[in-house]
Amino acid sequence: MAGHQVKGIVVAGLSGGSGKSVVAVGLTAHLRKSGRRVIPFKKGPDYIDAGWLSRAAGRPCYNLDPFLMSPEVLRSSFGRHAVQGDYAVIEGNRGLYDGVDAAGGYSTAELALLLDLPVLLVVNCGKTTRTIAALVLGCRELDKRVRIAGVILNNIATSRQESVIREAVEQYASTPVVGTVPRQKKDIFPMRHLGVVPHQETESAAGAIDLLAGIVGRHFDIGRIDGLMGVVPVAPPIPEPGKATVTVGIVRDRAFQFYYEENLEALREAGAELVMIDALQARTLPDGLDALYIGGGFPETSAAELANNATFRESVREAAERGMPIYAECGGLIFLGRSIILEEREYPLAGVFPVTFGISSRPQAHGYSIFTAERDNPFYPPGTRVKGHEFRYSTIVRWDGRAEDLVLAVERGTGFMHGRDGLVRNNVLALYTHVLAPGAPEWARAMVRRARLYHRRKEGTGPAGNDWG
Repeated sequence: MAGHQVKGIVVAGLSGGSGKSVVAVGLTAHLRKSGRRVIPFKKGPDYIDAGWLSRAAGRPCYNLDPFLMSPEVLRSSFGRHAVQGDYAVIEGNRGLYDGVDAAGGYSTAELALLLDLPVLLVVNCGKTTRTIAALVLGCRELDKRVRIAGVILNNIATSRQESVIREAVEQYASTPVVGTVPRQKKDIFPMRHLGVVPHQETESAAGAIDLLAGIVGRHFDIGRIDGLMGVVPVAPPIPEPGKATVTVGIVRDRAFQFYYEENLEALREAGAELVMIDALQARTLPDGLDALYIGGGFPETSAAELANNATFRESVREAAERGMPIYAECGGLIFLGRSIILEEREYPLAGVFPVTFGISSRPQAHGYSIFTAERDNPFYPPGTRVKGHEFRYSTIVRWDGRAEDLVLAVERGTGFMHGRDGLVRNNVLALYTHVLAPGAPEWARAMVRRARLYHRRKEGTGPAGNDWG
């Protein structure tokens, strides 16, 4: 890759819902259709937008999060993934300067500074004209270290509105307008009460991405945007993993979609071969597994199918009883419960833990989290402190357990209940907190170490019983 130059830009907005996903996905799709290799990134934590970016790029999207990752780890992850492409498109989250405090800690602006890349600012122009110039000017002046290279005008109703805003922004904010997105009669991304629908659940995903690519091609000055991009300081690419020593099953389908690509990479680098499993179609877990990872998602939208697949649910329960290491996050935790109640109907689940879940119309936990392992569990030695995040609508309707049974103390966030998280049974750990492997390197190592121990036990060369380590 000697002499290979990668260009990059951060797509940011004034707020959530400003249209940055429309722009980031559309720009990614257009560049791909033009024959360019685009490596997409999402300022996390996020799975759904990252999924749409991945679909648009035809390759994995990676998360960059200044809260979950140290600056050194973040830059390294960015560089070693970006080197695989010609362009790096990084979609921010919320507003440009929105962070965890008044100083904008861990914001998209902070990420742009960490990466030393310019910002393409997306503004929603609904029912406004010259005021847009004041908003752009304010963003430029708030932190002059942040390079706002160009502006995209979203939700433009008429050519006159576009002309007035363009002139005002360029005259008063001294920033070029390099593209517009005309007002659409309906949402480009399908929506429901939980927000944007994941592309895996959307039959029209390909059409939506083609529509966005067309908008960018017709209404963006791609040559000018290319000239505004920064040069990415790339790092050596990810080395090919060595020979796998264990097999880890990944339950990945319409119900369980939330996996960071970095987590899967970390498992491979640690020595795991990954086997994808569809919980809606597979009759049982495949033979030969040494561990199982069940990520998050929306099991409630597929509750009937999960309930009807009784043989698969039973095989997971039996694996847990045999001592197979199982790590389950959020939606995976729900699946390991006894049942879920939706609209007064109860659907049976895997039954590893005596918990009945429900679903609320409002978020029950949302944002960054921090926990410390206080009691023995299969994956985190006592005293381990881990940063993660939570996003759930599920509720605990009934739990036949005690707070002291939960092995993780939640320093920040909600957890399962009573300020704690982490249900344990044999070599199963289920929790609401999601982790990002680059920020929690002990996670993948523990998964593979447990898998090796279980593999040895199956072959009769390891310790007997479930309480090993």
